[in-house]
Amino acid sequence: MFRPLSVYIGARYTRARRRGLFVSFISFTSMIGLALGVLVMIVVLSVMNGFDHEMRTRVLGMVPHATIESPQPIGDWQALGQRLMAHPQVAAVAPFIQMQGLLTHRGEVSKILVNAVDPEREPDVSIIGEFFREGSLQSLEPGDFGIVIGDKAAQTLGVGVGDKVTFVAPEVTVTPAGVFPRMKRFTVRGIFHVGAGEIDGYVAMTHIADMARLHRWQPDQVQGLRLRFDDLFQAPSIAWSLAGQLGDDFYSRDWTRTHGNLYQAIRMEKAMIGLLLLLIVAVAAFNIVSTLVMVVTDKRGDIAILRTLGATPRQIMATFMVQGTVIGVVGTLVGASLGIFAALNVSSWIAALERLIGHKFLSADVYFIDYLPSRVMTADVVQVCVAALLLSFLATLYPAWRAARTQPAEALRYE
Repeated sequence: MFRPLSVYIGARYTRARRRGLFVSFISFTSMIGLALGVLVMIVVLSVMNGFDHEMRTRVLGMVPHATIESPQPIGDWQALGQRLMAHPQVAAVAPFIQMQGLLTHRGEVSKILVNAVDPEREPDVSIIGEFFREGSLQSLEPGDFGIVIGDKAAQTLGVGVGDKVTFVAPEVTVTPAGVFPRMKRFTVRGIFHVGAGEIDGYVAMTHIADMARLHRWQPDQVQGLRLRFDDLFQAPSIAWSLAGQLGDDFYSRDWTRTHGNLYQAIRMEKAMIGLLLLLIVAVAAFNIVSTLVMVVTDKRGDIAILRTLGATPRQIMATFMVQGTVIGVVGTLVGASLGIFAALNVSSWIAALERLIGHKFLSADVYFIDYLPSRVMTADVVQVCVAALLLSFLATLYPAWRAARTQPAEALRYE
């Protein structure tokens, strides 16, 4: 099979041959360094993609994309919902009432945000139904004063399904006997686990009719409507426009006010970490420079002989560019293969390590999820590989240029 002279010689120089063992070892270490850089970059970017995906699907799947609210209770919310559904970007609408307070049980206290929902409509705007460990959202019935809570809140209070908890509202009732806080007994009807500490520990749900009674509203009155959009990134502008169309009695809130900073932080961290890791890949790639400089110094005699036999400076330059490119290609392919394999399994490996040592690396008390997610994206892998190959190619130019400038007479003077 015909092979160009530059390709044939350049490929031979990357393999160990007698006195070239040391140079070949340096070439091997350059490959390993480049492979490790590519591996680490793919794994870290995949983990950041995992955080980004979990933020979108879990946390932003639980919180409303936007809400339309009014300072006064909204009556006939069904008609209002039909008006909102007329917008082409609005995918679903559901009523809600929200109240902060405390849950107590046998001396244990936990702060709580109670979302009163319609169990039939809530699945249209929330993914909460996918995360129940016990009970379900449909177990909430009007007049039953049932409540569903996260497993972290249940652990704090020491309750299970069927237990009674007391909700203490941030309001007081004035009676002839004095001023008393408003309290209501609820029965735990379900426990869910989303994996996000702020949701599992501080969010509860009850039937909207029960919360209306607690507020002393009419049964059909609500605080506002939760909206789900086809594109959640359009939520701020669309929600603001819809509230403006409804009049001065309505205002909007969207997910960027509650979780926007966290989401933007994840995106910025991915970009900055990607840049820093690219510098690591660059350092590994430019190790090829020192490798090829050593090869050029070691092969000065061979270069001079090739020149006297008729090899052109361009062929000499191409020879060493081939050697550096082979190092870059092999290192990049090995790193990409190992990186993809590691990224696909890092979640299970970390979980197994946590079970082995009995320690959680990601605590739900600190992070918005309590496990290490990973999501391999083809675009990131391609970008990493292209960047590594490009840096490897650029690293070959100077040593190859030096080799092409070798003068045969000068190189063979002491041979």
